[in-house]
Amino acid sequence: MLIEDVIGFLKNVPPFQFLDEATLKTVSVKVSMEFYPQNTLILKQDGPPSEYLRIIKKGGVKVSMVSEDGEEVIIDYRGEGDTFGFLSLVGKDRVRANVTAIDDTICYLVDKDTALKLLDSNPVFTEYFLKSHLTKYIDRTYKEMHNKSLFYGGSDRLLFTTQVGEIATRKVVTVREEAAIQEAAQIMAKNKISSLLIVDDKELPVGILTDRDLREKVVAKGRNVSEPVRGIMSLPLIRVDYRDYCFEAVLKMIRHNVHHILVIKDGTLEGVLTNHDLMLLQGASPLSFAKDIENQQTIEGLIPVSGKITRIIGLLLNEGAKASNITKIITELNDRLVRKVLEIAEKKYGQPPVPYCWIVFGSEGRKEQTFKTDQDNAIIYADTTPEEEERVKKYFSAFTLFVRDSLIKCGFPLCPADFMASNPMWCQPLKAWKRYFSNWISTPTADAVLNSVTFFDFRPMYGEVSLSDSLRDSLISMLKDQKVFLGYMANMAIKNRPPIGFLKTFVVEKSGEHKDELNLKVKGIAPIVDIVRLFALEKGIKETSTLERINALRGKHTIVQEYAEELEQAFEFIMLLRIQLQYEQIKSGRTPDNFINPNKLSSLEKKSLKEAFNLISKIQDMIIELYKSMIW
Repeated sequence: MLIEDVIGFLKNVPPFQFLDEATLKTVSVKVSMEFYPQNTLILKQDGPPSEYLRIIKKGGVKVSMVSEDGEEVIIDYRGEGDTFGFLSLVGKDRVRANVTAIDDTICYLVDKDTALKLLDSNPVFTEYFLKSHLTKYIDRTYKEMHNKSLFYGGSDRLLFTTQVGEIATRKVVTVREEAAIQEAAQIMAKNKISSLLIVDDKELPVGILTDRDLREKVVAKGRNVSEPVRGIMSLPLIRVDYRDYCFEAVLKMIRHNVHHILVIKDGTLEGVLTNHDLMLLQGASPLSFAKDIENQQTIEGLIPVSGKITRIIGLLLNEGAKASNITKIITELNDRLVRKVLEIAEKKYGQPPVPYCWIVFGSEGRKEQTFKTDQDNAIIYADTTPEEEERVKKYFSAFTLFVRDSLIKCGFPLCPADFMASNPMWCQPLKAWKRYFSNWISTPTADAVLNSVTFFDFRPMYGEVSLSDSLRDSLISMLKDQKVFLGYMANMAIKNRPPIGFLKTFVVEKSGEHKDELNLKVKGIAPIVDIVRLFALEKGIKETSTLERINALRGKHTIVQEYAEELEQAFEFIMLLRIQLQYEQIKSGRTPDNFINPNKLSSLEKKSLKEAFNLISKIQDMIIELYKSMIW
């Protein structure tokens, strides 16, 4: 192994790339190299601690843990340039996770003594692992192993993703060091603050006075309040940079046993961060946004609240949340917003003349929205007499137009195909909906199949849920033994082939606005949705979410039973790619779309995407075999 090769590689790998030439050469001389064939278990959970920090030169590894019930939980995938074994090496007690080679893998090995010396002598080296390695591992493991909903709690995780400057108190109140203790206390009481910055005659901070100082050093000891405040102020002043993440401030507060910390920006005082500020950090959580929605009584009040959902998605992406967790939160927040709009509409137009159920379909019906998508909604209302029909239609005509326009104001664009409750065709009594479904199934024209794939993913969002349940039960009953209709659905599921060429390369757009790109939604997500929907309709599954359908089909459908886990992983992976893509587009001021250039993906991402596409092709081939007499 040539030392020059090692140096050349490490120069491009963080955090080694930040080391000076001499240090890098010293490290490279001690580096060894090992080869791990595919599926090799490199580190074993609960095994002896690692003696090396490993850097992947070629190939990739999977980091996973086995839960108490024996289920494997995948924490991370790592590829070229990534490291592993850090926690075990530093912790010195045991390996916390399994690390398995997912391909033939070559690693450079840095021995424990060398790695620990680097951690002790190079702050940039230490900072890298604390920020990018340790927190990522803790955060992902916490979410995965405990399987806690990010919506109903987890605001402490924002400590890892929120910068100090975002929440620190900007207004800093000061007093001169020669001021009397009583004067300082009066200033704190007047401004209703828990700390006061003490400055010298040049207005430079020399100390801090806190509520605790007054309690412990003045009241408890009966000190004379006319003495200068410099005698009781706290030293040293603990500082944090405004760009640092809040968890770093928390670590310093714990380490120095303080509840206040100075925030510095470009060498000057920016503000003060208090323990109270960190407690209020939960105000940026999804739960607080939900409360904001509930507290609004007008459409105008909902508009700014709805705009915050994009920020929530960004926070969750930074935390490493799974795609399904992100879409669950988006669904929950959007559902609450729409329900609040409906409540406001009912107050405006009065009690509805008949019971009704507001249903949603498409990605909204499957709980798979990313950023706000088109309105896809309808109304099922209770069957009425001919005499009541005109009054009912008149009420819902005005009601649905108000809801439609209100949702536009809140960022939900119109459905281009007019699949909305404001279209009289999609605001009908239960018997009309049953007739629609029956006609589509018995006469599966192109329009009927299109309507079926759209509307059969419906779910109730608001109102009389029993109306939706009745329609779902009727649909399941209608589909029994309808092989011709299912044949049409199967045709749709296999027509949209993944963009993989004969030589297993990506098939991308050859020209136009999206040259060298492929559509993740159309070519990746839609085929999985279509496949799983087909199987769910075959087996009379009531769930509408793709992942919930997969879970419900385990043990009921032979193909899903064999490929359930792979389908779930493929769907999660492509959805996460799509969410990340759209978030970056929004941050850069572009309209979000679904087109991605596969050449801009990492080698591990490319490999995962190809595997997902190959899985789709394999299952589509199985559908062709199952429905061969009906496939054309």
